[in-house]
Amino acid sequence: QVQLVESGGGLVQPGHSLILSCATSGGIFSTIVMGWFRQAPGKEREFVAAHSRIGGSTYYSDSVRGRFTISRDNVQNTLYLQMNSLKPEDTAVYYCAARRSAGGSYENDLGYDAWGQGTQVTVSS
Repeated sequence: QVQLVESGGGLVQPGHSLILSCATSGGIFSTIVMGWFRQAPGKEREFVAAHSRIGGSTYYSDSVRGRFTISRDNVQNTLYLQMNSLKPEDTAVYYCAARRSAGGSYENDLGYDAWGQGTQVTVSS
C-alpha cells in the first residue's frame, strides 16, 4: 500500500510562489500516474495537474497551465508542484494522489487509488 505525505503549504501573497512536495513510500508500482488535486471551501475537489511515468507526460487544468509545473524525482520518490504567480483563487487544500493505471482520464479523482492528507495553501495579501 503506497503512502503519500504532502508538505510545503502555507500563506503567500498574490503573485508569489510556493512549491509543494509529496513524499511516497511503499508500492512504487502503484504510482504509474501521480497527480495534484485541490479543494476550496464550499467547492468540489478539482484536478490541478498529473504526471505519468510513461514518457514523463504532464497534464494541467486550464486554470493553472502556464503558472504551475508538476515534476517527479523517481530516485527520491517525490512528486512536486511548483506554483508561480499565485492568485487568491488558488487558495485551497492541495492533495497528492496516485493511481496504478495509465488508462482513462487523469482529471477524474475516482481513478486514483491513494491520497495524501492534504496541505493548505492560502493566497492573500
